[in-house]
Amino acid sequence: MSRPRVAVFRPDDGRIDDAADLLDSLGAEPVPDPMLTIEPTGETPPDADFVVLTSATGVEILADAGWTPGNAVLCCIGSSTAEAAEAAGWTVGRVPDQYDSAGMVAELGDEVSGKSVALARSDRASATMPEGLREAGADVTETTLYRLERPADGGESAELAARGELDGAAFTSSSTVEGFLAAAAERGIREDAIAGLEDAVVGAIAESPAETAEEAGIAVDVVPETADFAALARAVVERAKRCG
Repeated sequence: MSRPRVAVFRPDDGRIDDAADLLDSLGAEPVPDPMLTIEPTGETPPDADFVVLTSATGVEILADAGWTPGNAVLCCIGSSTAEAAEAAGWTVGRVPDQYDSAGMVAELGDEVSGKSVALARSDRASATMPEGLREAGADVTETTLYRLERPADGGESAELAARGELDGAAFTSSSTVEGFLAAAAERGIREDAIAGLEDAVVGAIAESPAETAEEAGIAVDVVPETADFAALARAVVERAKRCG
């Protein structure tokens, strides 16, 4: 049996190479197609009672800048974010069971009335968390740690999908779904690329990117129980092998 060809869309900051290596070790032919580049803003969050970080990228940017959480309760979305924070020497106080903005609102909602909460995220972050925390009575500030840009040369995966030559796709954020669709649209193959994914195993790391894909007409086959790339990669490759 030939190795399934699986596209991966991690940012082009070293993670795309690690992701491709993982797919290769799982017996897949990786198609690394970075849909995002990271542009740090140089900003850091202010002092607050609670600081919320949403990605390992944000942790790494702050650690490189010499920032520390001080006396704040550090809250992380996702195990990879928490692990990165702990590796930086910080104490993590909260990791919600649900790895998204709504999960963090549910985790902190009963504790933040009259408290200050600093959100430190990308420029593409949703309004769900600040709105929910403000409704819970928190004084919320938002800091843009980095901007996400789409590389001009991305889109190989869209071309393969449009030709029916892709066996799997592993989306790690709503931004990667949107980047895939934008790259396909620029090539005039958006509908063909979406149709091509019908015969591939489509995985999303969490419910948010899954919903973005579904809204665009992309059927999602796999969402791992844990919002972790390794779990996503294993699930997509294993299913692609069975389908092949």
